[in-house]
Amino acid sequence: MKKNILLCLTIVSVFSFSLSAQQAKLASANKKYENYAYINAIQTYERVAEKGYKSVELFQKLGNAYYFNAQLEKSAKWYGELFALDSTSIQPEYYYRYAQSLRSIGQNDKANKILEKFNKVAANDDRAELFMKNENYLEAIKAKTGYYTIEDAGINSEYSDYGTTVYKNKIIFTSARDTGSLGQRKHTWTNEHFTSLYSANLDSNMNPEATEKFDQNIKSKFNEATPVFTKDGKTIFFTRNNYLEGKKGKNGSGITLIKIYKATLDNNEWTNITELPFNSDNYSTAHPALSPDGKFLYFVSDMPGTLGQSDLFKAEIYENGTFGKPENLGPTVNTAGRETFPFLNDDDEIYFASDGHPGVGGLDIFVAKVKPDGTYDKVQNIGIDINSPKDDFAYWIDTKSNNGFFTSNRDGGKGYDDIYKLKQLKKVICEQLLYGIITDNETLEILPQTKVSLYDKQFNLIETTLSDENGKYTFNVDCGSTYNIRAEKKDYLTKESNVSISAENGKTDFPIALEPIEKKAKVGDDLAKFLDITVIYFDLDKSNIRRDAALELEKVLDVLNQNPNLKIDIRSHTDSRQTHKYNEALSNRRAKSTQNWLIRNGIDATRLSSKGYGETQLVNKCADGVKCSEEEHQLNRRSEFIIMSL
Repeated sequence: MKKNILLCLTIVSVFSFSLSAQQAKLASANKKYENYAYINAIQTYERVAEKGYKSVELFQKLGNAYYFNAQLEKSAKWYGELFALDSTSIQPEYYYRYAQSLRSIGQNDKANKILEKFNKVAANDDRAELFMKNENYLEAIKAKTGYYTIEDAGINSEYSDYGTTVYKNKIIFTSARDTGSLGQRKHTWTNEHFTSLYSANLDSNMNPEATEKFDQNIKSKFNEATPVFTKDGKTIFFTRNNYLEGKKGKNGSGITLIKIYKATLDNNEWTNITELPFNSDNYSTAHPALSPDGKFLYFVSDMPGTLGQSDLFKAEIYENGTFGKPENLGPTVNTAGRETFPFLNDDDEIYFASDGHPGVGGLDIFVAKVKPDGTYDKVQNIGIDINSPKDDFAYWIDTKSNNGFFTSNRDGGKGYDDIYKLKQLKKVICEQLLYGIITDNETLEILPQTKVSLYDKQFNLIETTLSDENGKYTFNVDCGSTYNIRAEKKDYLTKESNVSISAENGKTDFPIALEPIEKKAKVGDDLAKFLDITVIYFDLDKSNIRRDAALELEKVLDVLNQNPNLKIDIRSHTDSRQTHKYNEALSNRRAKSTQNWLIRNGIDATRLSSKGYGETQLVNKCADGVKCSEEEHQLNRRSEFIIMSL
């Protein structure tokens, strides 16, 4: 809006991680049950680490295990080992967890230094809050295309035409067009005639026909604009300069501001024009809109309590026609900039114009869902079909036909502001449901009453729920966003996962399988799967135990020491490269080398057997002559520790 100055009102994050309340009871690793051995992976990891073995994954698991169980002194110890080992590639959330752990044991100075590093690291990898609020917003807006078709409404003049509503199958709008006498007054700021309300009949496709002035009884010597009508058609609310019954009001600086007025229909004439009780000579109120049930009047104002240059407010309309105290819609909707021109449709969606929310330029049109409790879901830009680098505002739509109107001063228009007709092709508000079933990763048993927490990318807690009797959890989430999700249950390891939500309407199925703290092993099970051992690494064509291989074998050694009746068969496998005979011999040497390492570290030889299988038990297609990636070959180079007896 280039010149509608009066009627278009020119108006540190706390990163917190929720500590788990779960106090898991870690059972003794040598506890015996008939035909089963119970293996506590965390205790095994800790004993291995105490022997001096180090890895990023090992220290992360130990730190997290104690952090999630509020044993922060121990989490500080293992996070400290993590940072001492590698502080260059650690994810930002570990800085925060380490700082929280340090603060819990009184090391505040060190905690503050870690937090300073956290803020730098988070900003550098796009995780700082300011960027997160605006992450890729232009790309997201530009991607929202194909939602509308638009065309000139056919009622525009060379002056300002804007602010539409529909009443009795007529479009009612605001215009500064000169249809009066030669003496018609002009506004000194805009050099345009003062605005009046005009109307045009709508055909069956909601195309406007010939225009005419709306009602002479509403017209004053100054501006009238942006009407809205009650459903019974008997009351109109509209915007006008501070002028009533021949008297012009001014603020302390001598400026005539704008107010909201109402009139009632009596014998087909609009009469009894009165201003609303929350108007004032010292601030403006404008652009009224009604809730679908007619119980609330929404409007824009710069009254005291405004968060920005202008905010959206609402006031309850009581049955006797009086009004409640205006209520600011709050920071979800309002910003430090301008929010203006509200409109509510029959689907409980509020549309409004803003230059405070991220947009493509000037005023953009936004939408948010009005929740049953009267609060608002995330504000969304409605996309580049409607929004342009100029001002776009005054959105109105009929939810039955999906036809509507909006106003813009974009290039190519006829006047200062022009009214465009729109056709909505699909819903603008993207709604996504994140759901899944929590199960035991070994037995596949469903796990009801599991605590599931939803975090944003910065690990700020959004919502927490419990899985139902069927193990199911649900969250309403934002389309196109990324979340962290945490599942916690007694006797299970806490699991964190990252989930990306589609930018389209729909549902995202995200099942979560939890790992028992104590794993029930039986004859025939592979200890490598219990202890996350994928392969015992050897140097090329060699069979001597490397330092990193010893770290993995320490886990097996600990389990054997905790379960003196346990006997295992060590099995070594290769990929299909090299000859069959060579691979068989190499795998035999490696299996034997693994066995000898365990014997040298105190395991009775009678408890161990070993064999190399070469390439005879491939787990995929990668046989001789088959082209495979290095990752596919890696799956075949594995070590197994099969339980033979307990």
